[in-house]
Amino acid sequence: MNTSIVSSFLVLLLAFPSVFATDFTVGDANGWTQGPDYTAWTSGKTFKVGDNLVFKYGSVHQVNEVDESGYTGCSASNTIKKYEDGDSKVPLTKAGKIYFICPTPGHCSGGMKLQVNVVAASTTPTPSGTPPPTKTPSGTPSTTPSDTPSTPSSGTNTTSPPPPKDSGAMSVSNGISLLIGSFFVSTMVLSFMG
Repeated sequence: MNTSIVSSFLVLLLAFPSVFATDFTVGDANGWTQGPDYTAWTSGKTFKVGDNLVFKYGSVHQVNEVDESGYTGCSASNTIKKYEDGDSKVPLTKAGKIYFICPTPGHCSGGMKLQVNVVAASTTPTPSGTPPPTKTPSGTPSTTPSDTPSTPSSGTNTTSPPPPKDSGAMSVSNGISLLIGSFFVSTMVLSFMG
């Protein structure tokens, strides 16, 4: 019976990392090729630190991570990292914009370039984009000024935009709860079986 519990636990541990990250196949079924609109492909997606971009492409293509000027000018002269294996998994390790181009002549200028805005892994959005209150030494809450413009006092009724869509990745706390719950359920089932 102990072998069964250990085996069940190992299976759960193998499945556990998938709770933390989402793999985004660039271009979906089209992959990394000429033709798709990669700006439209990123629309509505939330890329978080810990997620991965998966580039699938043929031998006439490559993936070069470049800086903003390389992206804008379709230049691979200052390539940060180069991928050539046809099935490249790029981990998103820090928040900010990240840029990719295909360095094959004419491909980038034909639209084969990708800009991704990576956000921190936190899954709890703050209302209206304002930061959460912080405690001052006296214990009274204060808020940090936000960069969002103030609403004009013209008497018009404005509403705040909806919170960003979730990419489908589960939060860390949900993943831990899932792991612990699964372990206890499997332990209970195994104890009844043997």
